[in-house]
Amino acid sequence: MKVLVINCGSSSLKYQLIDMTNEESLAQGLVERIGIEGSILTQKVEGREKYIVKEPMNDHKVAISIVLNTLVNKESGVISSMDEINAVGHRVVHGGENYSKSVIIDETVMKELEECSKLAPLHNPPNIIGINACKELMPQTPMVVVFDTAFHQTMPQKAYMYALPYELYKENKIRKYGFHGTSHKYVSAVAAECMNKDLKDIKMITCHLGNGASIAAINEGVCVDTSMGFTPLAGIVMGTRCGDIDPAIVTYLIKEVGYSVEETNNILNKKSGVLGLSGVSSDFRDIENAVGEGSERAVLALDVFNYRVKQTIGSYAASINGLDCLVFTAGLGENSPETRQSICDGLQFLGVKIDKEKNNVRGKVTEISSADSKVKVFLIPTNEELMIARDTKELLNK
Repeated sequence: MKVLVINCGSSSLKYQLIDMTNEESLAQGLVERIGIEGSILTQKVEGREKYIVKEPMNDHKVAISIVLNTLVNKESGVISSMDEINAVGHRVVHGGENYSKSVIIDETVMKELEECSKLAPLHNPPNIIGINACKELMPQTPMVVVFDTAFHQTMPQKAYMYALPYELYKENKIRKYGFHGTSHKYVSAVAAECMNKDLKDIKMITCHLGNGASIAAINEGVCVDTSMGFTPLAGIVMGTRCGDIDPAIVTYLIKEVGYSVEETNNILNKKSGVLGLSGVSSDFRDIENAVGEGSERAVLALDVFNYRVKQTIGSYAASINGLDCLVFTAGLGENSPETRQSICDGLQFLGVKIDKEKNNVRGKVTEISSADSKVKVFLIPTNEELMIARDTKELLNK
């Protein structure tokens, strides 16, 4: 079975074609600036030069049409015809309370995706546009939707409820949902394989640390808590997002400082986090360089970030009554030995000890805990596309 994985943003599209007989990635690519001047597709195939297409792509349907052509044409293709694509797996950010698992797309699912758009107005609409474009171009090809929120739907009510009037939950669905679920699900499964244990027998905390960042507590094989909330703004400090703050700051900024609702939302989502603290960048590599140049604000930004991650790990260890395994993933978690070291320093009370030599690694599955560490610590590169393809294959095989 060959599965095409599609991940649509508002003006971008990531894709990957995976042969599920051996889980080999045949091709992966990125389309940027959809609907904007300068549209470009970049495709990578192992052992070949990058293949680039520069031509107008006014909408997602045109972009996906060019993706399909790129996969089959003689110069750049990896398959002889579209008939070789057995299924399409779509990433959708928000499934609300309706979906705790991936599902095969039908008319009912599409209607409920539209309803969920009010919970994720920036993310779900382009996801839906991508699905509709694929359905139009590949009407006979089965399609599956995989939700970022699904993995977290096992949280108990005490973890996902906010202490607001209960009617706001019943009528407006205001509660914690969590995100990055596909990534947390993937790396937790890989960690269990590395430990030669059933995931149900491991108390685990997974740290997806990138420009967007979240942490999940996993016990008896299911997620019991996660740091992102009603939106991806909540939780730990991120690249440009503030994470958890006193909610009264929002009304203060509007009433006392004079910002509009839109300006306040922009500050919290796009001007805060390590960017706001450091004044340097939202890219942790730039901030680490600024630390080397003596920037006190850059030091502060990293200190705040590492402190919040460490604090969350400690509280989640309490919520699952112990810790057997700690996992680092995503751009920062996979590629910054300094970040992993700083976070683990001070977690010795939980039994966490990492080996500095083992930790000096980037981007490959590695156990970085020392021989005498009570807690296994892993670096595991995430692969959300493969997780989507696995869910797609499993559903269609049923």
